Amino acid sequence: MRLSVVIPLMNEEANIELLLDSIYSALIHIDFELILIDDGSTDQTVNFIKQFSRKNTKLIVFNRNFGQTTAISAGIDIASGELIATLDGDLQNDPFDIPLMIKKMEQGDWDVIAGKRKKRQDRLLLRKIPSKIANWLIRTTTGVKISDYGCTLKLFTHDVAKNLCLYGELHRYIPVLATMYGAKMTEVDVKHHARRFGKSKYGLGRTFKVISDLMLIIFLQKYGQKPMHLFGFIGNIMLSFGIIIDLYLFTLKILGHSIGDRPLLILGAILTLGGIQLITTGFIAELNMRIYYEAQKKKPYVIKESFTKN
Repeated sequence: MRLSVVIPLMNEEANIELLLDSIYSALIHIDFELILIDDGSTDQTVNFIKQFSRKNTKLIVFNRNFGQTTAISAGIDIASGELIATLDGDLQNDPFDIPLMIKKMEQGDWDVIAGKRKKRQDRLLLRKIPSKIANWLIRTTTGVKISDYGCTLKLFTHDVAKNLCLYGELHRYIPVLATMYGAKMTEVDVKHHARRFGKSKYGLGRTFKVISDLMLIIFLQKYGQKPMHLFGFIGNIMLSFGIIIDLYLFTLKILGHSIGDRPLLILGAILTLGGIQLITTGFIAELNMRIYYEAQKKKPYVIKESFTKN
């Protein structure tokens, strides 16, 4: 199988027929399979998929809504193609861009081709501006220079897609996860259409989720295999200042001064205890990392190629 196309869906009954027709038309000259994941739809999405789907189409139906990241992960798990593409099911991504992305991947030594929505057809205040701010923030904090983190249309090699380790709501950080794996990535302009049917599942309410997930991805990127470097560093600074304050107050006490009513005493105690707690947290995190790798027989590295000359 040359290509697997993974599409998460939830309550997209009005889009299904057009979506399937456009995919079958766009990929008519490619050996592909289509994997549709219904993420807890409450409308006729599943029935319409069964009605309008053709050969080489697989449908996974969740018993409830688990979220877009989980749906994408489930699709990738069963994908068998040499290349794996992901896109939204709301007709805003254009399947006719996929052959162009495949051609781009074949022209260079790329592992991931990320779509960059050209002339994005979304509302300025509620979608475009928050998206631009989020993209800038993610690029600045992670160092992964991708223009459009919110575009679901992406193309991966089989190996990279299978090792993304998606969970939670990390689908928007796929470029960062791919970079952590060691993938070579580039962007291409892709078409973007206005939503014709249904309602968007996103709004300003996801802002805090994006920020929380960004904090997690930064931690995984910088300290995922060495958590003690974060907790120990901060803990040692706090503990050092706490000890200095405690020694200063202890000296004053020996010289006969009253220290019981000094706010500095509370600060010294907080810094000392907080520093000890952070250092202890670092030890526990390090042990958890060892358990994670050793119990599952995982390796903290990826071998791209091995060569032996006899």
